Amino acid sequence: MTLLMTHPDADAHENPPGHPEQVRRLQAVRRAMDDMVLAREKPSEASDADLTRCHPQDYVDALTAASPAEGWAQLDPDTYLSPGTIRAARLAAGAAIRAVDAVIGGEHANAFVAMRPPGHHAETAKPMGFCLFGTVAIAAKHALDVHGLDRVAVVDFDVHHGNGTQDLLWDEPRTLFVSSHQSPLWPGTGEVGDRGAHDNIINVPLPPGSDGSVFRTRMKPALDRLDAFAPELVIVSAGFDAHREDPLAQLEWDEDDFAWITEQLCDLADRHAEGRLVSCLEGGYDLDALATSVAAHVEVLRRRGNG
Repeated sequence: MTLLMTHPDADAHENPPGHPEQVRRLQAVRRAMDDMVLAREKPSEASDADLTRCHPQDYVDALTAASPAEGWAQLDPDTYLSPGTIRAARLAAGAAIRAVDAVIGGEHANAFVAMRPPGHHAETAKPMGFCLFGTVAIAAKHALDVHGLDRVAVVDFDVHHGNGTQDLLWDEPRTLFVSSHQSPLWPGTGEVGDRGAHDNIINVPLPPGSDGSVFRTRMKPALDRLDAFAPELVIVSAGFDAHREDPLAQLEWDEDDFAWITEQLCDLADRHAEGRLVSCLEGGYDLDALATSVAAHVEVLRRRGNG
């Protein structure tokens, strides 16, 4: 069965009015899964030891110290702390870690982590792009260091490049990181020539206006590399802002495209990882498109997880 990890305290991370990364995003996602038959669990917060697999302790301490008693603390033009943010971000990382434990331990076939804030833009010691902690990278390091896996694939199909995940995994030879993203687009990273210290980074930039057929064609070499890598676990940064209705980008995907990439990654996990796959919510800012796209994604996970 597919495990859904979520927690009501994710809603305690509040951004200023008008900010695209709003509480209603996760509320829409949860409603989209209300009628699905899923195992449901609330996570615990990630510990400092968990977070410092990717981030220095002084970075974790500085974010905690900056947390406001009320209102907002602005970290950069896009990234804010509210009184509930640090707990929400620790819960998001803790949810990804618990999902990894559950699928590796055979409790569940796969998992979807519906939490916020997102994480894939957070670099080693720099919050940015709505993100504080590199959730998927932390989960990958946990799988490697705690469970002793040798190969973990991390695949990011958010419309924005996963610059934080790339930074955090750049020197990690046990991972292969693949990011598809619109280019040019914020944050302006994710060039094809970025290969990582161990040829472990693959970027798939897509021009504005690309539809799902362009995505499918350009992803094929990356999928072939992932197949050759033979991962023992697949972790997904699942952003849904490549949808044609999303206000922050200019790709032209629809729900079928998110279902397609989910099927491809489930096939990969079935061939090499006993089906073990953990997906973590990242972006998606049109509430209706986000809800229908998440439903398409999780329905594939649910169907594949039930075998």
